[in-house]
Parts: sequence; structure tokens; C-alpha cells
Amino acid sequence: MAVHADNRFVRYWIKEIFMRAMLRGVTAIAVSLVSFAAMAQTPPKPGRGAVTPEARQYWAFQPVRKAVPPAVVDNSWGRQPIDAFILAKLEAKGLRPNSAADKVALVRRVYYDLTGLPPTPAELDAFLLDKSPDAYGRLIDKLLDSPQYGVKWGRHWLDLVRYAETNGYERDGAKPYAWRYRDYVIRSFNDDKPFDQFIREQLAGDELGGGAADPIIATGFYRLGLWDDEPADPKLARYDELDDMVTTVSQVFLGITVNCARCHDHKIDPILQADYYSMVAFFQDIQRFSNDRNTKSSFNLTDISPPKDRVTYEAELTIREKAKAEITAAMTKLEDMAIRKMPAEDQRAAEGPDRPAVVRKVKEFLSPEDNKEYARLRIELMRLNKTPDPSRELALSVNNCNVRPGPTHILARGNPNAEGAIVVPTFPTVLTTKPAEIPAPGPGARSSGRRTVLANWIATKDNPLTARVIVNRIWQHHFGVGIVPTTNDFGKFGMPPTHPELLDWLAGEFVRSGWKFKAMHRMIMHSNTYKMSAQANEAGLRVDPGNSLLWRFRPRRLNAEEVRDSMLAVSGKLNLKMGGPSVFPTIPSEVLAGQSKPGDGWGRSSPEEASRRSAYVFVKRSLLVPILSAHDQADTDTTCAVRYTTTVPTQALTMLNGDFSQEQAAAFAERLMKEAPGDVRKQVRLAVRLTTGREATNKEVADDVGFVESLRQKSPSPRDALKHYCLTLLNSNEFVYLD
Repeated sequence: MAVHADNRFVRYWIKEIFMRAMLRGVTAIAVSLVSFAAMAQTPPKPGRGAVTPEARQYWAFQPVRKAVPPAVVDNSWGRQPIDAFILAKLEAKGLRPNSAADKVALVRRVYYDLTGLPPTPAELDAFLLDKSPDAYGRLIDKLLDSPQYGVKWGRHWLDLVRYAETNGYERDGAKPYAWRYRDYVIRSFNDDKPFDQFIREQLAGDELGGGAADPIIATGFYRLGLWDDEPADPKLARYDELDDMVTTVSQVFLGITVNCARCHDHKIDPILQADYYSMVAFFQDIQRFSNDRNTKSSFNLTDISPPKDRVTYEAELTIREKAKAEITAAMTKLEDMAIRKMPAEDQRAAEGPDRPAVVRKVKEFLSPEDNKEYARLRIELMRLNKTPDPSRELALSVNNCNVRPGPTHILARGNPNAEGAIVVPTFPTVLTTKPAEIPAPGPGARSSGRRTVLANWIATKDNPLTARVIVNRIWQHHFGVGIVPTTNDFGKFGMPPTHPELLDWLAGEFVRSGWKFKAMHRMIMHSNTYKMSAQANEAGLRVDPGNSLLWRFRPRRLNAEEVRDSMLAVSGKLNLKMGGPSVFPTIPSEVLAGQSKPGDGWGRSSPEEASRRSAYVFVKRSLLVPILSAHDQADTDTTCAVRYTTTVPTQALTMLNGDFSQEQAAAFAERLMKEAPGDVRKQVRLAVRLTTGREATNKEVADDVGFVESLRQKSPSPRDALKHYCLTLLNSNEFVYLD
């Protein structure tokens, strides 16, 4: 992956270096920079390589093995096979797993992991008072059945597929109906849609048939990336769009960086340049987002209205178009009558492209009665043209595909003007010895059928990567780091698995469960590994400071959406409405001033709508909501596999001084005064319970009451003093971190 190819490669390596530094320490920075510098100096060579038998032996390219849980010395700790895999590694290093987390910490962990929201005091009490042996299992089942589960886990998927609702670049225009894809993803997680079906719908939903709306909406997957509406080099822009598809599909579904072979054979992994362009060939039937600035072209919008509504719409449209044609014919008749009375030069001009200029003179050559009729017809035509189309449902999607796309060439150094050998759609050489079999399009076909072949190959249980990659992502979102820490890269650029046998065991169980996410959640969350305390201990820090062996649960900060949603939840303002067009929270004028056209492309929502969950906030690439941006919101330029947790001054400034924080602190104070009127001690106890989940200690209450009293002496009102106390709690580590 040499840096000459594209700035995206540079961004990729910057991310890789940063992630390795976070996971392995400073030494990784030096190693990565040396590697990066060496590659930058290596001149690229044309793709003439071959995949050797040795290359095929790399662990990620081998079939998923049927792993057997290992024997352990201490059989009393483990509840299930996951625990045996973890404990065996710990015992080999002379380590012991942590004891169980306390119940409050565990419940908060479970709620945030499955819904992205804090438990209410009533929900906490219900679990703490339930002494039945299946209380924990029933809690997990309840949260998996909650609509908020799909909001939380759908957001993880949206990170991967570079979800945004605008095109990027200078104008950053809106992508129409992109929100339907977001709702499709959330709905799919809530329905526990099998992952293999989820893959097929996104990659080839338009080719599946059946007339259902969801598979069509799912192909919006291809339309979510950056799109230049005025490219300096249209041919290069087309290949950049295809590269975005190859990059996203190969990294998200397969965990390999096929995109590194755009200009030459992959520098590290056994992926040929021919493999890259063979992947490109699968997507050649997809038309550009648009051939002009019209983002509502038929290339990317599909009518998904129910059949009965579509019949009504088409009937109304037919009637209107007929009326317009009749009016146009009557106007043309009157115009021709007038033109015959004009000078010869005007009559000749009316026969060519200058007819509109001639038509402007017709009133001078018509009788008063004909002029009156012409004016009436003109007004009626204008009215019909301005009448909005009958209501119909449209989806961002792929449409009007090339049924027989042209040949795909290998491009020398990735240059679209240097075409080389022709390749056909087929899978990466290292992963198969069988060529892809693409059936010829049948009569009435609306696409090439190539993407169905690709989707079926990716979604098969025999693919060595697909199940491994997705269970690794599930593990990552429960434990903070994947078994393979580089979740988008299972190749040699990435990091090896810490527990390869466990990864294969999970992949096998996932497929056997019917590719279901919820079964995997239950399995992981019922393990003692998941229930461990996050407390540090001297032995663990000495032997395994990075916690790669999982001797304790890894504490984490809430992600950007969880921070905002939690503030809304404790203030009592959170609106749990599901689905529909995105909302526009208020953005300070100082932030809007940074746009070339301040406020352009940012709408206004009512306070109630603006208080919906952050997954429903409009994602504009060039304008980010400050509270989300400050807490490491996903980068939407390319697939985002890991959100890096930074600690920077702007976070504290945003949380203390930002308009949103101030508003939520005021609403939080209002809630306390309403639920515990006139009693500062009760207000303090409730505030601590809402923000941390636990009961405040007596000393804590006394200290906090004293703090509130001191604020009252400096504040214009008791309400203002309580607001500042609430702001302090919203800025506490215990509020934004999970143990």
C-alpha cells in the first residue's frame, strides 16, 4: 500500500499507527513509522505476482476450525466454553481472572452494551431486588427485545458502512432518503435478521426479487460514500466511487484490505492487483450516483410505495400528464396560428431552436379572444407543473443498472487512462480456487446479477473470513477490543488474534445459531468473563498491562451518542420515538459560521424532536454537532471500525460551556426540583442515583449539600445553584465511564 496512490491510504496508515500505539504502546509507533517510511520509498510494480501455497496457509485464509474448549486447572470459575478459553491463557501466565463486578456496575454495563442508555432507578431496583436465579438472563432478554437495542447496535453497523446523509466536498449536498437505510439497519437488528440475509440484502437486494421494500432500501449501502458532484476528472471520480465500494465491502464483510492493491499487488498480503479489479468488476453494473448535480436522479432512487398506492399514484400522474399534453397541444395550435401571421424571418426561426423567442411575440398576432384563451391555457399549464407529485415512498438505492456492463481493465498504477488486461468478476485468488460463475442475464433482467454471486460467496459458511469477522466485531463491542484488535484488517498489516481458538469457536457457534446476533449476545454476556470486575491488580498489570488476556473487564468511556443520549435521559428530556426523517438539533451560530454558507443544509427541529436519540440526528459530513464531535464521533469518509477514545481540552470545554450541556443541566435541575421539591438532600441523592446508578453515601450527600449551599451564596437563585451542581455531575468521570 504505497502512499502515491491516494490520500485515503495515508489516512488509513495514520489511523493504523494511532491504534497500534493505543493497543501496544509507544514501541508500536516506531515500528509502524519505519514500516510506513519503507513502503513510501518502495516504487510500485505492475501486478504480475502469484499467490503461493505458503500464502494460503495464513491463519485467516484457513477454514474455520472446530475448536474444542481447553482443559483448565480451576474448573470452578467457568460457566461456559468462553470462560475455558480465557482461563487457559491466564493460567498459562500465572494469572487469575478478576472477581465478579458488583451488581450496579454490571447492570449499567449490560444496559449500555445492549441499548446505549442508562438504567433508570426503578429498573435498577427491580433487578437488585429480584433474587431469582434467572433474574440476569431475563434482564438480558428484556433488553434484547427492546426497540432501543436496534438503535444501539444499528449505530455500530452505520459506523462500518460510512453512513452519512450528505455527499461531502464543498457543497456537501443532501443524499435524499438516506434515513431509510438507517431505519432498515435498526429494524434488521431488532428483528434479529440472520447476518447472511443481511449481507445479501445490502449487496444485492435489488436482484433478490419478491417486491419487498427492505432489500431495495438495503442497497442504499452503495450510495452512502463521498460523491463529488463536480469532479475535475470524471473518469477518475468514477473509479474512486468503485474503489469506495471495494474498500467498504472487503474490509467490512471480509476484514481484508483489497483496496491496497488498486495500483499494484498488495505489499504485505497475498492480494493481487488483478484481484482488486476483479472485485471492481462485480460493481460495474451500478450507475454513478448521478451524471450531474441532480441527486434525485433515477440512478439512485426507487419507488417502494405499496402496490396499491403505486397504482393510485400512476393513475393520478397519467391523468395529469394527459391534461398537460392536451393544454400544450392547444397552446401550440394558437402559437402556430400567430406565427403564420409573422414576418418570414420569424416563421423560419420558429422552425428551429429559436422558437421560444418567437413564441414570446404571439400575443401581438392573436385576436383578443385568442389571447385570453392562450393566457388561460398558460396559467393552467403552470399550475399543473407546480402541483406536487402524488405522495409516494422513495428510497436511496441502486437503480437502472447496466445489465451488460462493459469490460473491466487492470489500470497501470491505478491510472484510469492506462488500461491494461481485461479481468472478469471473480473472488480473491487466495480465498478460492474456483472462478466465480456469473449466469447470463435473463429476459427482463434489470441488473447483471454479478452482485448476487458475490453476496452468496461472502455469506456462505464456507467462507473462512465472514463469520470470524462479524463475531470479532460483536466481541469488540462487548469487551472494547476485538480478539483480532484490528477488526477491519485480518491480514498481516493487522494484529494477530489473542485467542484464535476462541475466535473459531465463536464463529462456528454463530453459524450454527443461524447467523443470529442475539444468540451470540446471550452467550457472551452469560460468561463469567463478561461479568468480571474492572478493578486493576498488581499481578495483572505486571504480566499483561494491556489486558490482552482479559484478566479483568476493560473499563470504557461512553461513546459520543451515549454521552448525548445519557444527558437527555437524566434530564428527563429524551424522546424515544423510533424511525423517520432525521432531526436537526440546534447548532451554535459560532459553529455554523465555519461553513462557506453559514447554516446551509442544516434544518430546524422542534425541541421535542431535537431531543431524540443521537442515531436519528442528521449526519452532515461538513457540519458536526459539537457534543458528538467532541467525543470522537465516527469518521464518515471511509469505514470506521474502531472509535478512538481521545482526552482533549475541547471535551471539557464543550461539556462545561456548551449550549447543549447548559440546557441539559438546567432541565436536570428542573427534574430534581419537581421530583424532590424543597429538599436539597433528596435532590442530591436522586441526582447521584440518576448519573451513577448507585446510592450516594451519607458523607457524599453531606459534602454535596454543602457544595450546593455554597453555590446558592454565589448564584442569583436556588434554581441556578442546583443547575451548576447538575452540570458538575454531568462532567464527572463516573457519569461518562463504565466499569
